[in-house]
Amino acid sequence: MAVLAHAEAGEIAARLRDFVLPAHQDLRAPENGLVMLRGRVGGDGAPFNLGEATVSRAAVRLASGEVGFGYTLGRDGEKARLIALCDALGQSRDFGLAVERDVIAPLREQLMIRRKQAAAETAATKVDFYTMVRGEG
Repeated sequence: MAVLAHAEAGEIAARLRDFVLPAHQDLRAPENGLVMLRGRVGGDGAPFNLGEATVSRAAVRLASGEVGFGYTLGRDGEKARLIALCDALGQSRDFGLAVERDVIAPLREQLMIRRKQAAAETAATKVDFYTMVRGEG
């Protein structure tokens, strides 16, 4: 689910175009809402409300009965629906392995490449600070 949440909606849709999708219906049409983000003082101290973030959610049921849920940050209802569809397909005996192989695994690989590139760009700007000791007594 994390891989799908980090992917672009167009990337997910492009991967699903190769599938002959089974009949499915929206249990919950894509909708937008807000969630409260919580933080902790010092990382492990007292909790506090940091602010709100926009989130989209959807739910899909396949004709064979599998139900999938999709959540994503932002206001992209179509992406939430695609995530829900992938979740439902992933639970199906007929589509589960194909979704993992043809949708999630390639998206996971793209995500790892993007993360490595970002880490390399960040590492290129690293500055090492050191202290020189004066020779005076």
